[in-house]
Amino acid sequence: MSNTYKSAGVDKEEGYKTVDKIKSAVAETHNKNVLNGIGSFGAFYEIGGYKNPVLVSGTDGVGTKLKIALDTKKYDSIGIDCFAMCANDILCHGAKPLFFLDYLACGKLDSDVAAEIVLGMVNACKDNNCALIGGETAEMPGMYQPGDYDVAGFCVGIVEKDQIIDGSKIKKGDKIIALPSSGFHSNGFSLVRKIFPDFNEEFEGKPIHETLLVPTRLYYQPIHKLMQTVDIHGIAHITGGGLIENVPRIISEGLCATIDTSKIQIPNIMLEAEKRGNIERMEMFGTFNMGVGMVVVVDENEATKVLETLPDAYEIGEITENSEKINLL
Repeated sequence: MSNTYKSAGVDKEEGYKTVDKIKSAVAETHNKNVLNGIGSFGAFYEIGGYKNPVLVSGTDGVGTKLKIALDTKKYDSIGIDCFAMCANDILCHGAKPLFFLDYLACGKLDSDVAAEIVLGMVNACKDNNCALIGGETAEMPGMYQPGDYDVAGFCVGIVEKDQIIDGSKIKKGDKIIALPSSGFHSNGFSLVRKIFPDFNEEFEGKPIHETLLVPTRLYYQPIHKLMQTVDIHGIAHITGGGLIENVPRIISEGLCATIDTSKIQIPNIMLEAEKRGNIERMEMFGTFNMGVGMVVVVDENEATKVLETLPDAYEIGEITENSEKINLL
């Protein structure tokens, strides 16, 4: 019997099935700027209507949150996580997401699983007025076990050069506003899985995996709304490393983000993780978002306008002078 690619563990037909299952949904994310569809060697996106455009790009994955999705066979939200991790990052600089590409790797491709993951990306792209213009599905037997998947993405956005948000406007007296997270988002899951090894145990009346798999919140809509009326001095996406590691990335030397942790609305699932894992509070703040998915820094005179524009936002601190860039009280 002669060897074939299929006998080596790669089923091209399953790949074709995946494309068939996602093709029409992906096309719904396209706009007049997308110049070709699925199937070309490269994807084309035309840029127009900007005076001095700057492209802002970001890439990320889902991490070991994927393990919970695979073990519970719940794949619909993971694609949202993948897109959100990339799009929320570039949003910190005021960038509007233009297009997104995905990378899906596995040991043995199941077109139903792959399609469900990508359709999550499609829904997230639609929410952000972003085009899903390409991707790669890699079937890699021997590298991944059958049933294993890895998911990553790449997002490109655009912003006018004179509207870039980089933290340089942040000054003493500015207010720090928190935008709530939807849960753990996509960070800290190696520790989460250690604390909650049984994904089917009951938590607040439902299997705990439902709480753990709530997708990363997409912040484009609220931030875009805010940018219409408020001069935002800085934005930080609170991902791995929590407030402790991410807020200092936008703070200049000599300034400090002084945050009152008693004001932070910590989700019950994180309080449960803290208790079960016997984790110190500062370790929690240095690992998880603790209920704050994004931080916005504005002039103290504009803080009220932010809170009126975004009903679920709330103030957690202010910018002070200090040699340390962050101080959690």
